[in-house]
Amino acid sequence: MKKEHELSEEVYRAKDDMEAADQLISAYLPFIRSETARFLGRPPQEGRDDELSIAMIAFHEAIQGYSRSRGAFLSYAAMLIKSRLIDYRRREKRHQGQLSLDSPPAEDEPALADTLAGDRDHSEEIVMRSATRAEIEELSAQMKLFGVSLTDVADNCPRQQRTLAACRRAMQFAAENPSLLDDFLRTRRLPIAALCEGSGVERKTLERHRKYLVALLLICTNGYELIRGHLKQVLKGGTAR
Repeated sequence: MKKEHELSEEVYRAKDDMEAADQLISAYLPFIRSETARFLGRPPQEGRDDELSIAMIAFHEAIQGYSRSRGAFLSYAAMLIKSRLIDYRRREKRHQGQLSLDSPPAEDEPALADTLAGDRDHSEEIVMRSATRAEIEELSAQMKLFGVSLTDVADNCPRQQRTLAACRRAMQFAAENPSLLDDFLRTRRLPIAALCEGSGVERKTLERHRKYLVALLLICTNGYELIRGHLKQVLKGGTAR
């Protein structure tokens, strides 16, 4: 690990340099894994635990939100990772209506997944996770054609409930007008003027969250049945209720 002042300088450079940010995330992937493992109570598993992806997004969020007044960067990043993982776990519980199979067990209590392991076949779960992963990869590829990445969307998502509601109105109008969506896919351009006129949302609001809207329009127009609800929550940072 680098000395704190050296790391702090790298973080500041990474704020405005996407390549530097990606390099920093790669260099500190063991740290991100460690914090994820601390939360799960076990090492995260590729293809099984969404928490690792959430932690990586949180680490990038820490880069963007860090200032020296917050103290040591890694302490700040660890706090933010934990906070985002807790938010994610709460959303999952609300969606499922029950405890997640992967929830960290209480002390001296076996994990629920371990308890059920001998009682049911996990093949369906494995297939669903594989299909979800494939959809995420396909969505990322589609977004790339529009000049948008998942990192862009995480940075561009609405932070206030009022703004989120405005974006939802624009999305609702788009969903009710298939021809508008067809033009969006054909031209690979967000129909800002039509969305403003049809939804009544101010142009500057939609312009400010253009990349966020591109991602959600793609989710809504290209199927992605498995990730539609889940990924919307992730991309909006859990602000919706």
